[in-house]
Amino acid sequence: MFDVTLSFDNGPEPEVTPRVLDILSRRGLKATFFVIGEKLTDPARRKLAQRAHDEGHWIGNHTFTHNVPLGEQRDPHTAEREVGRTQELIGELAHPARWFRPFGGGGNLDTRLLKPSVVDHLVHHKHSCVLWNAIPRDWADPGDWVDRALDQCRAQAWTLIVLHDLPTGAMARLDEFLDRASAAGARFRQDFPPDCLPIREGNIVRPIDSFVSSIEESTTP
Repeated sequence: MFDVTLSFDNGPEPEVTPRVLDILSRRGLKATFFVIGEKLTDPARRKLAQRAHDEGHWIGNHTFTHNVPLGEQRDPHTAEREVGRTQELIGELAHPARWFRPFGGGGNLDTRLLKPSVVDHLVHHKHSCVLWNAIPRDWADPGDWVDRALDQCRAQAWTLIVLHDLPTGAMARLDEFLDRASAAGARFRQDFPPDCLPIREGNIVRPIDSFVSSIEESTTP
């Protein structure tokens, strides 16, 4: 037996997110959707985030643009522009723990994720930083990610897996993944492994130095 927490990044997408929600609903599973802020400015996508929330899924912040990793941005206003704006758009859909997930330009867990001013923002605004311990790269390999995902899940007692509700075709295999994971002994849960939460409601609870760059920020407005 092993535990699996499902998370979906980079949506909402009208072509994909409804199908993902339908699959989860049929199975009685709950997940977390880490949304991109600029997508929530589209009413149709905002409605999908509302649906996910109403069906019991958690809504998390995955930056406003998902363009340049935060740890590589020299703009001193990065935190407000990427994290703050997105949180405002999430609004009443936010979980009380204010889930935030950075990105590392391809699933990297390194200093690309954060920088000191972003950490300060997360602490000040009582965010929880949610990382991951499995990333089967479904966006890059939409046809063959399932075996890789299953291997990653079987290799540890509790997996927080990152999938993507993007129009790549990968989510056409979501049912298969869930079937095979269940058959292999997976127990699905919505909460997160403690090792994946270095910041919890504004408190740094695990070492974060390996995720924080020492970039010098520009003072140019």
